[in-house]
Amino acid sequence: MRIEVNVPNLPESVSDATLLDWHKKPGDRVSRDDNLIDLETDKVVLEVPVPENGILQEAVGNRGDVVTSGQLLAVIETDPGAAVSPSAAVALPEIIAEPPPAPAPAPAAVVTAAPSRLETVQQPLSPAVRRLVVEYGLDPAQILGSGREGRLTKQDVLDYLARTNGEQPAAAPAVPSPSSEVTGAGATSRGDRRVPMSRLRARIAERLLEAQRTTATLTTFNEVNLQRIYDVRNRLKARFEERQGVKLGFMSFFVKATVEALQRFPIINASLEGEDIVYHDRYDIGIAVSTDRGLVVPVLRNADQLSFAAIEKSINEFAKRAREGKLTIEELSGGTFTITNGGIFGSMLSTPILNPPQSAILGMHAVKERPVVEDGQIVIRPMVYLALSYDHRIIDGRDAVLCLYTIKELLEDPDRLLLGV
Repeated sequence: MRIEVNVPNLPESVSDATLLDWHKKPGDRVSRDDNLIDLETDKVVLEVPVPENGILQEAVGNRGDVVTSGQLLAVIETDPGAAVSPSAAVALPEIIAEPPPAPAPAPAAVVTAAPSRLETVQQPLSPAVRRLVVEYGLDPAQILGSGREGRLTKQDVLDYLARTNGEQPAAAPAVPSPSSEVTGAGATSRGDRRVPMSRLRARIAERLLEAQRTTATLTTFNEVNLQRIYDVRNRLKARFEERQGVKLGFMSFFVKATVEALQRFPIINASLEGEDIVYHDRYDIGIAVSTDRGLVVPVLRNADQLSFAAIEKSINEFAKRAREGKLTIEELSGGTFTITNGGIFGSMLSTPILNPPQSAILGMHAVKERPVVEDGQIVIRPMVYLALSYDHRIIDGRDAVLCLYTIKELLEDPDRLLLGV
C-alpha cells in the first residue's frame, strides 16, 4: 500500500519550514516511528516520523528547500515486495560527473533523441536549483555541492555565481591553484567562508531588531552578595541531591526570588498589546539556553508553584533537549518574563535585550570573589552583577529599580525567600 508522508501541521505562528537532513534514502527499509527527516522552523527542529513499516519509495525535496503544512515529503510502500519507484531518484542521487553510455541504436522509426549531458545532470536537481542552472546556463557538475551526498543546494549555486560574477568558467580546474584553493563550500585559502543563516538565527536577528525598534528599553543594575546562598548550598547540597535526585544549583534560587519580586511588582510581569496593558496572573518564566543553532528560551510553566527540586530538574531537562533540538514549539511559547545567564560564558556585565512581547528580562552574570565592606570590615565575598532591562513605555524606573532590589534582598537573605517574607 502506498502511504504519503506530508509536512505536519505547523502552528499559526510558523508559516513554513526548511528541509534539514534526510535520515533515509529511497530504497531503504524503514520502520514505524523512525526519524525520516528533520524540518527546521524559526523556533525548533521538527522530526518527521515514519508512519508505517515499509520501503521508502520517494523522497521529495533537498536540504534547504522551503515547505509548508501538508506538502508531500515522501512515499512509503508497505508491500515488502514492491520495487522502488523510478522517480525515487529525484531527490537523493549524486550529481553525475560524466554522461551515461550511449544507448543501443533503436529502429529508425522509433529513434528518439538522447538527453543531453546537461539535461541528464539537471534531472536530480530541486526545482529552485534547476531554475538557476537553466537561467544562467551553468554546468552543475562544476559546482561543489554542500548538501547530503554532495547534492547541490540553492545556496551552493548562488555562492558559485557570486564567485564567478555569473559567468561559467570554460572548465573546472583539476587541481585548484594556491591562490584560489577551495577549502569548503564558499571558502577560499584567505579564510572567507559563506554559510547560509539558519532559520533560528534569522528569527533571532528579526526579534532583536524588533525589540530595538519597538520598545523604549532601559536597564538598571545592582550587585548581590551570594555568601548566604553558598552557605546553604554547601551545607545541604549532598542531602538535597540524595533525596531529590538532582543537584542543587543556583538557578532555582534566582527563579524563586524573581517570582516573588514579580508578585510584588506585577507591572514587570505585564505586556503591552496595542494601547492595553495585559497583566499576567501566571508566572511562566523563560530560561534562555544556548545551543549550537542559537539561543532558545524554553518556558518554565507556573514557576510559582514549583519546588526547588522541580525547578532544577526542569531546567536540566530543558538544557539537554534544547541541545538535542527536541524542544517543542509549545515549550518555547507563552513566557511572561525571561532570565538569561551570560555568566556561564564569563560575562561580568551586560544589558540583556527584551524578549517581545515580554516587557522585562533579568540578566545574570559571572560570580566573582571580590572585596566588600561588612560591619566596617573588608571581607571577600562571592558577588554577582544583575541587570534588569525593561520597557519604559509601561514600566516606570521606580518599579524596575525596586523589583531588582527585591531580588537582591531575597538572594542575600534566603531565609526570607524560603519563608516568603
